[in-house]
Amino acid sequence: MSLKPVVREGASSTDAPGDRANGIEVNAVEVRFPNGFYGLKQTSLNIPAGTFCTLLGPSGSGKTTLLRAIAGLITPSAGTITIGSREVTSLSVQARNIGFVFQNYALFPHMTVAQNIEYPLKLHKWPQVERQARTKEILELIELPHVAARAVGELSGGQQQRVAIGRALAYRPSLLLLDEPMGALDRRLRQQLGSDLREIQQRTGITTVYVTHDQEEAFILSDKIAIMDGGEILQYDTPAELYFRPNSRFVARFLGEANIVPIERLVPTAIDETRLAATPLGEIPVATSSKGVTSGEPLSIVLRPEDLFLVKDEPRNDDWSPAISVRIEKELFLGSRCLVTVSSQAGNTLLVECNKSDVPPCGTDAWVTWKRTSAVLINR
Repeated sequence: MSLKPVVREGASSTDAPGDRANGIEVNAVEVRFPNGFYGLKQTSLNIPAGTFCTLLGPSGSGKTTLLRAIAGLITPSAGTITIGSREVTSLSVQARNIGFVFQNYALFPHMTVAQNIEYPLKLHKWPQVERQARTKEILELIELPHVAARAVGELSGGQQQRVAIGRALAYRPSLLLLDEPMGALDRRLRQQLGSDLREIQQRTGITTVYVTHDQEEAFILSDKIAIMDGGEILQYDTPAELYFRPNSRFVARFLGEANIVPIERLVPTAIDETRLAATPLGEIPVATSSKGVTSGEPLSIVLRPEDLFLVKDEPRNDDWSPAISVRIEKELFLGSRCLVTVSSQAGNTLLVECNKSDVPPCGTDAWVTWKRTSAVLINR
């Protein structure tokens, strides 16, 4: 999808998107339901203006509760929510000027595409001439001017999602909130529409909060991701930092395959910010500057399967971790890659990702090694 520039009346095409956006500040917000259950436990989150932020977590993690609190659909039991420079904690949904896209899109089947987009402008009492101009502008933005006169029921699921996004953006809301809008679509269509949504968000510069339980979707879309579980934010960072520098076992495993190796003790070395971790696999060099690691608590090491290498001979290089002798146990063919399960002499198992042509036969011996910088310290 290649979007053409759309310039609002009175705005310059060189306007910085972030200058038109509103940041979000969630400060110590709690949501306690009448039965005593905490949907959110003293949650704080800062989303800079113009950011695409995804709330990611399993079912029941609190992500939709947080989104609904930002929207004004749920009143917090404690804490405050600020949008831009205005505290909105006690304001109604209508007073917050928010565009909301629901999972089922909530389009009006008896209206055409153009009428669906124009509807919120009527509610906000825009003059007819301005309504028509804005509707045309939105149709260009979502690249659907050719279906303006069709009923929404005649559109594909992907086109309906674009109409829902266009309708939410029509009256120039201060924020765009989306609650799993692609949950019912297949994987390939989710990828394509995710790319489209991201481009629309970047083009408009609107601050966006998106709820999903799909990690790949979150990576495609996000500037920042908040990983949630049990009504709490466990880690909030860029997609790359979350993946390569998780702060806990939950985050590491929720974002993909991960080898978790328990640490028995840490031994200082002569190299700054580096220690040797005594583990069942032997002594492994690790950096001690990992994010969010609490000293004094039991620690582990995370090694991503794609960072491990199977080699026939034991490598000797200061850039690499000491190699571990392993036996090839099984191979899982996944098309573009293979996941190989290996076992160490101590009985520990590891997952190694590699090309099909690089997989030794099952039952044979090999070595596993990795770059020293690949081992990440986490709380167990």
